[in-house]
Amino acid sequence: MVDQPDEQDTAAEDTPPVELLTLAGGLPPVIDTPDALADYCAAIAAGSGPVAIDAERASGYRYSNRAYLIQVKREGAGIGLIDPIPFEDLSPLAEAIGDSEWILHAATQDLPCLAEVGLRPAALFDTELAGRLLNYPRVGLATLVEVLLDRQLLKEHSAVDWSTRPLPEPWLEYAALDVEVLVELRNLLADQLEEAGKADWARQEFENLRGFEPAVRVDAWRRTSGLHKVRGRRTLGAVRSLWETRDRIAQERDVTPGRLIPDAALVAAATAMPTSRGALMSTQGFHGRGASRYANEWLAAIREAADLPEDQLPTRVSHGDGPPAPRAWADKDPVAARRLELARAAVAEIAEEHQVPLENLLTPDTLRRTLWTPPSTREPVELLEAVIDQLHGLGARSWQVGLTAPALSRAILEAEQTPRRQSRSRSSVAEDEGVAEPDGVPDGDSDGS
Repeated sequence: MVDQPDEQDTAAEDTPPVELLTLAGGLPPVIDTPDALADYCAAIAAGSGPVAIDAERASGYRYSNRAYLIQVKREGAGIGLIDPIPFEDLSPLAEAIGDSEWILHAATQDLPCLAEVGLRPAALFDTELAGRLLNYPRVGLATLVEVLLDRQLLKEHSAVDWSTRPLPEPWLEYAALDVEVLVELRNLLADQLEEAGKADWARQEFENLRGFEPAVRVDAWRRTSGLHKVRGRRTLGAVRSLWETRDRIAQERDVTPGRLIPDAALVAAATAMPTSRGALMSTQGFHGRGASRYANEWLAAIREAADLPEDQLPTRVSHGDGPPAPRAWADKDPVAARRLELARAAVAEIAEEHQVPLENLLTPDTLRRTLWTPPSTREPVELLEAVIDQLHGLGARSWQVGLTAPALSRAILEAEQTPRRQSRSRSSVAEDEGVAEPDGVPDGDSDGS
């Protein structure tokens, strides 16, 4: 008996393979001299249309976020592969681009390192963010290129060390391909945004991105992998001291901290609290040059934590300026917990109705801050206006405010009405059955339990 191919296999055979994306104009040379930069800037200035830009960093290898290669493409100028390391800054390129629109993919990844070399957009279009607003399930560049342009974009060199010199030709080709079709992709997404009625949303989001600054992490050491296993404030203090020591050394050497010693080694040493070099080097994770070369620094960090007074040791939970974790709301403020529950459900419905990811409609932090400390007024019109002002103050864009402010206002009012309705219901039942309410519990003053 001959096995028949199933429908899925047949469909796969009938589907033509996606064509591999290649460079239409070939691979250009790296621009690493003032004369070469001047020539390319002149071509950019003479070109037309928006400018596609991308940058490659050495994440996982270097401490800094600097760009080690910048790719640029404009109609009439072709692709430029610029090595920013030999230059003090790239102000000639910024002048050549002028107020033309930038096209980037995942702009927040590249804007900080581009700003470091003097490149700041007067206008931009983020193809990843456009894909999110259009509710594409996957918005990676390779995926969008395949879905919208029917081309395959290989990503085999995404995790290489871009601080390497000279850069291998296959890496350069990979980098150039990242800007090869950005203009075409941008135009297709812009058309889809117009058709979906989301073009103005996108314009507001892109304008907001121009002022993007990376968040400054408070108590960044608390992100140490495995910290949840640590018990005791003294041990937490040792993790903090070791983390800060490692971070200082990594910054001085411009290497990723984990390449000195991994997070697991920090937790192991903080738990064991070794006092000698031998004991330290026998601790899990303390192997390699980074561990032995800086053994004295690691031991000093442990001693520092061991000698700290109790009142200077870190607590288990960081006390930031924001609201508590949502799981704690029910105990701390039941009405606030009810507000959050109602608002989450309402915002989820709005996101589904408008086919936009929930996190792009309103960030979880903005939602929590608004509902933990809502405006004091309960007059509906005044409350709505106050919520609008509060959302704007937290950085929400006008399109987000317009969609969500009424729902949040209703959640604030309904959360406070629900306990009273429940209390009146219990009171009515008691009266109907001839049972008196317990002493000391006034009508309408239920705890909502």
